[in-house]
Amino acid sequence: MFKIVEVAPVSEFPASPKSAVFPAQSDRLSRREAMLALGSAALLATAGCSRSLDLAALEVDEFTTGTIRPRISVDSHVTRPELMYASFTDEGFVLPEVPFEKVDPKWRRQIVVDPTGEQPGTIVVHLQERHLYWVQPGGDAIRYGVGIGKDGFVWSGRANIQYGKKWPTWTPPAEMIARRPELEKWRGGQPGGLDNPLGARALYIFKDGQDTGFRVHGSPEWHTIGQAMSSGCVRMINQDVIDLYNRVSGKTPIVVV
Repeated sequence: MFKIVEVAPVSEFPASPKSAVFPAQSDRLSRREAMLALGSAALLATAGCSRSLDLAALEVDEFTTGTIRPRISVDSHVTRPELMYASFTDEGFVLPEVPFEKVDPKWRRQIVVDPTGEQPGTIVVHLQERHLYWVQPGGDAIRYGVGIGKDGFVWSGRANIQYGKKWPTWTPPAEMIARRPELEKWRGGQPGGLDNPLGARALYIFKDGQDTGFRVHGSPEWHTIGQAMSSGCVRMINQDVIDLYNRVSGKTPIVVV
């Protein structure tokens, strides 16, 4: 059988230590505290199916998030590495899969809080970090790992991406041919393709209306990302440069620091 236990009325319970020591403070509940208390009461009432509470009729302070920053944005093209670096057909070329397990995670495409302070729609290349940032609205950036120029071939400054090309022709400069005579066969230009040093896309850097000769481009040599091996250009994994190319629209500011 159930035993009925009598419970004393609330008024018969002794006051809590806090209310006994600070009676004045306990009497001065803020409207927010009252709201929280009433909210709890509403939940209890709902659970007991006894009565409802019209919260809309109450005057309460608005809750704000203060300086708490919302989560970084979500992008359908920044996802699991096995999807981002998979093989696919592009402009008639079958782009090989990148063995992403062999690529340090810090060089893979990802969304980060923007560290550059530049305007959205700006490309920022940080040479020391070996990262390229595509600055987004709202304080985020898409970050890509890059390869940069070796000592003596590094360029820095502010310029613009004048235009881009898909599967571009690569024409080695005369001074490069002088250093590497085997490139003489490409003096007139190497057609775009899977073995082309410019990779799947190239973005052409101009300063004061003049071609700097430097490019942001793809590379079939994914293993060189994060290293200083180029002749001054910024090289990317082919899948990443295609992603960046699809985001860039028209003339785009670029900052190399």
